Amino acid sequence: MASIAETSSLFEIDVELDGLIEEIEGQVESEGQAAEELVARFQQFCEAHGEKVDRIGRFVRIMEAREQYCRSEAARLTDRARAAAGKVERTKNMVLYYLMSRDLKAIEGREFTLRAQKNSQDSVRISDEAALPVAFRKIDLRIGGVLWETVLANRPLAASFPCTRRSQGWLIGTDSIKAAILHEEQVQGAELRRGWHLRIK
Repeated sequence: MASIAETSSLFEIDVELDGLIEEIEGQVESEGQAAEELVARFQQFCEAHGEKVDRIGRFVRIMEAREQYCRSEAARLTDRARAAAGKVERTKNMVLYYLMSRDLKAIEGREFTLRAQKNSQDSVRISDEAALPVAFRKIDLRIGGVLWETVLANRPLAASFPCTRRSQGWLIGTDSIKAAILHEEQVQGAELRRGWHLRIK
């Protein structure tokens, strides 16, 4: 037979206890003492309340352990996926180097054909990151909320950013670099180049 703690929620047990306390107090006032059955039921629900609390505590601990395990597994699998992606990239580059150094278009096996194929469009190649103008970088910043509201209210204060911002790193704005070079602008530290990729069939 299922226990009260198994079939009732913590709120239901709490409501039942409140009702039993009122009944017991009412009987004590009117009859001098509470019925044994009522006291026994009250004790039963008190025990169920403690049992329910323990069941909830155990459940939370189990779920916390499961969450930690899943997060650690996710991190481990992410690392393995990153390592596998790196191996794929290195292997493809090795095959491309092999094909180009021997002036070959493709090599064939019994199951696969590895073919060097020119990209359909030019891509940006960064030759010198340090020389790349700041205008072609996407800068990730973190600033305090109070300062941000102040800047929105008084835009000339944006000049104070270099003194107050906290830089979190920067990304290369390849689209803006490509557009500038296509408009025959010179971008220091970058160039457009039609690359190659390995096609596997």
